[in-house]
Amino acid sequence: MESFSLILAIVVVTALAFDFTNGFHDTANAMATTISTGAMKPKVAVAMSAVLNLVGAFLSVEVANTISKGLVDEAGIRPEVIFAALVGAILWNLLTWLVGLPSSSSHALMGGLIGATIASAGVGAVHGDVLVTKVLIPAIAAPLVAGIAALLATRLTYSLGRKADGNASKKGYRAGQIASAGLVSLAHGTNDAQKTMGVITLALVAGGAVAPDSDPPMWVILSAGLAIALGTYLGGWRIIRTMGKGLTDLQPQQGFAAQTSAATVILASSHLGFSLSTTHSVSGSVMGAGLGRKGGVVRWSTATRMFVAWGLTLPAAALVGALAEYVTGFGSWGTAVVAVFLIGSSAAIWKLSRREVVDHTNVNDTDIDAGIDAGEPAGVITTAIAAVTPPPASGSATASEDPVPAFPTQATAERTPTTTTTV
Repeated sequence: MESFSLILAIVVVTALAFDFTNGFHDTANAMATTISTGAMKPKVAVAMSAVLNLVGAFLSVEVANTISKGLVDEAGIRPEVIFAALVGAILWNLLTWLVGLPSSSSHALMGGLIGATIASAGVGAVHGDVLVTKVLIPAIAAPLVAGIAALLATRLTYSLGRKADGNASKKGYRAGQIASAGLVSLAHGTNDAQKTMGVITLALVAGGAVAPDSDPPMWVILSAGLAIALGTYLGGWRIIRTMGKGLTDLQPQQGFAAQTSAATVILASSHLGFSLSTTHSVSGSVMGAGLGRKGGVVRWSTATRMFVAWGLTLPAAALVGALAEYVTGFGSWGTAVVAVFLIGSSAAIWKLSRREVVDHTNVNDTDIDAGIDAGEPAGVITTAIAAVTPPPASGSATASEDPVPAFPTQATAERTPTTTTTV
């Protein structure tokens, strides 16, 4: 068993706290579309996702090795640096959760680690080639690839099911959604749980508890899997609402296409060791599926807020991580100050979230948030997609492409006339 110092124990606990926030922050990645289309009840959906996240954590360590061995130089990294990095990542996760934005937990962690490492050991301690090839390029490519795949898959799905009975088709696609949501959850476990494993392993190497270039010990894999599963089960309902209802109204056909496309991209990236943002992949696929249905509208005001959050994630987490590392450099009292700041800030954010509670009982009530249910008109991109979409053949069945959501709320029912005239 590894020998632990106090600071190393603090780092491990903080890393598991980050893993917990990652779980409830990213629950939407797997289950938002399944919940929004009514394919599964909210609590059942997050329970299934939690179990599969735990299973996925045991399937691979490639991403964990990218974090622990590839991104920064292990030599010269102290446990305090890892602690500072985690502070930046946790605070960014909580802030974006509070406002319901699906930002990347992965990039928050990367940003915090990069900022703290630069503050401690200089720019040279960050491996720029790994940062570009395994973090930045996937960050840009993943949502584009997943979005295009989901758009094409949605078009193909509706084309193949054009003559099928509408109700029977929706039932079949809801079953497909459950399977594809499980696949996304499994993929999330293989990618995001490993990032915490990598950080803990890096801290163990920095603290001299394990040898350099070691794979994550089994207890690290198990604890990281349990932490992300517990966070997933509690459900990040605010982000689930944004992902499932705030970007576009999804039908089961679209949900199935979006989840299958995202899962494929995530699993391929995990196999290659890319530290991919599952949030970026799923968000891209949801938007692609929204554009793939005739009459579908992507709410670009919500998407723009999300894109801004994506762009700010790395630098914001890096800045907090660097400042936290600067304070921890003053010794034990500096580390204590940072720990108190983290706890106090987290408690304040949680208290703010109680002003408007979002949970499994109202996650699909889009009329609660006027910003989500604003009936935003089609933007330039939606209009352009619609312009090149051939009209349905005369007399052909269109029930499967009814732009009204499968399970409309009162608010969506009231705006049905405006929705059907979008394209």
